Amino acid sequence: KNKTAALKGRLARTMELKYHPGFGSEISSEALPHALPKGQNSPQQCPYGLYAEQLSGSAFTCPRETNRRSWLYRSLPSAKHKPFVPIDQGNLTNDFDKQPPNPNQMRWKPFKLPEDSETVDFVEGISTVCGAGDPRCRSGCVVHVYTCNSSMKDKCFYNSDGDFLVVPQLGPLHIVTEFGELYVEPLEIVIIQQGMRFSVNVSGASRGYILEVFDNHFQLPYLGPIGANGLANPRDFLAPVAKFEQREVTAGFTVVSKYQGKLFAAMQYHSPFDVVAWHGNYYPYKYDLRKFMVINAVSFDHADPSIFTVLTCPSTKPGVAVADFVIFPPRWFVQENTFRPPYYHRNCMSEFMGNIYGRYDAKKDNLPGGATLHSMMTPHGPDSKTFDRTSQEELKPVKMEGTMVCHGSV
Repeated sequence: KNKTAALKGRLARTMELKYHPGFGSEISSEALPHALPKGQNSPQQCPYGLYAEQLSGSAFTCPRETNRRSWLYRSLPSAKHKPFVPIDQGNLTNDFDKQPPNPNQMRWKPFKLPEDSETVDFVEGISTVCGAGDPRCRSGCVVHVYTCNSSMKDKCFYNSDGDFLVVPQLGPLHIVTEFGELYVEPLEIVIIQQGMRFSVNVSGASRGYILEVFDNHFQLPYLGPIGANGLANPRDFLAPVAKFEQREVTAGFTVVSKYQGKLFAAMQYHSPFDVVAWHGNYYPYKYDLRKFMVINAVSFDHADPSIFTVLTCPSTKPGVAVADFVIFPPRWFVQENTFRPPYYHRNCMSEFMGNIYGRYDAKKDNLPGGATLHSMMTPHGPDSKTFDRTSQEELKPVKMEGTMVCHGSV
């Protein structure tokens, strides 16, 4: 009981964390005054005797608008660790050849949480649900779920293969990163980009969804004729403020790497969260889905669900995404002479949907913590009861409340 109370107290305090606002901004952050070098990135001697280290999220020669990198100033270089060795990866996989393809519509009940007698942390609790592609050739994406009930103690994780977009469904996450701390609760998302080390603390049973992309990084969708404002506004994205610890770990600190779809672990004897200052445009960030500015049809028919896109990971083909992260939030239905639930559909992209909260208007038994998968060109749409009811009901302005569904088109 005392341990649980202490964890809840710590999580409560993290709600008071400060953040840098903005999406893809150039940010400078210091935990100690004047810790950032003046006028250059890698001086002969850094302030406070720190080590300068660059984290590159793109090729050096990428155009400026897509070039992603940050400079970190830390107590010890991240290269100071023992060799990596393979470890058990549980239910996490990127090898999709082991499972035969199945084009049927699929639905999962809420994913099972660990038993009270089990101790499962975030990394141990990752289970792969579906995916396509291969991280070895930097192409494709994967959907995982996580179910855990224990914090990561003297242990961190980083993904060498791509970016994680994490969607908590049950229980808040206190995420400690090299860049600082983030507190992420259900109805928020967090993006941990390739190569960034982080540790996840929880206060009890926790569950959520993870969208992993190999090709590129997430960006805001183009607004086109919508104009300059709308959907997810850049000012509402939040990046952590620099915070560090200089801590020796005599029993060893475990660094877990996901590399080419496999898990490896290395031991070191200091905390990796020793970054005193950083600057750049490559960092983890979070977003509150309740701040999404919804746009919808106001006369007849449906606008396509792409109008609910929060973030997109573009492919090399213009207009085609590796993955779109879409939400169906609370919103008004006012269309006249229109079948208002989602239309029946066959899609060139596969659609994975997770229910964060409430109910989904097309299928009432799609429960929070569960999911559906409609693979490419597999027909899908409302069930017969929903069709019969909504085809006959009187059409009045209706606000759908108490709902938040996430949707990955991949």
